[in-house]
Amino acid sequence: ELGSYNLEATLIPALSFEFTSLDSLFEKVSLKFFQLSYFQQDLVAKIPFNHSLSWSKSLKQMWNIKPTYVVGKATASLVEEIGLVPQGEMAGNAEKLAEYICSREKPNSSALLFPCGALKREVLPTVLREKGIPLESLTVYQTAQHPDLQESLSSYFSQQGIPASIVFFSPSGVKFCLQHIQKLSGDLINQVKVSSL
Repeated sequence: ELGSYNLEATLIPALSFEFTSLDSLFEKVSLKFFQLSYFQQDLVAKIPFNHSLSWSKSLKQMWNIKPTYVVGKATASLVEEIGLVPQGEMAGNAEKLAEYICSREKPNSSALLFPCGALKREVLPTVLREKGIPLESLTVYQTAQHPDLQESLSSYFSQQGIPASIVFFSPSGVKFCLQHIQKLSGDLINQVKVSSL
């Protein structure tokens, strides 16, 4: 999109994800299938099921009789890749997804499973709790600095110079990048336009 306006953009990955509690997740999606009536799917689609978990055809079929709620088309696409049918992808954010779930679930029903990241916001759990819809959260990944971040930034600055603008996509991206960018920019840091989504 930027290229269509004759702007050059360079994407530098700032984040990586470290998976945690995969044994607990596997236990919940397999052994506790009948105790949890619904499976709340967020970024869990990124978890390497074929590597760390046994995501068998029969297990996938059992979960497909339950709703799988997601935020956004990208997550919906990942959910489809692991063989589940996403719902709520048009919601776009946690607030709207919570409304969508509340319109479909009954208060005091069986718990929804919410695989999430360590930095999750409390919007979805709070709204569902207020509506009496039980939610079982399980932290399955944490955000970390991308292992190549410092090298990628140094390479960019040495080859391209100080950028005109920097766009951040997450608070974690700012946290991991800012110190390196300030060091590489030196006194010219104030000339760089910074924005975030």
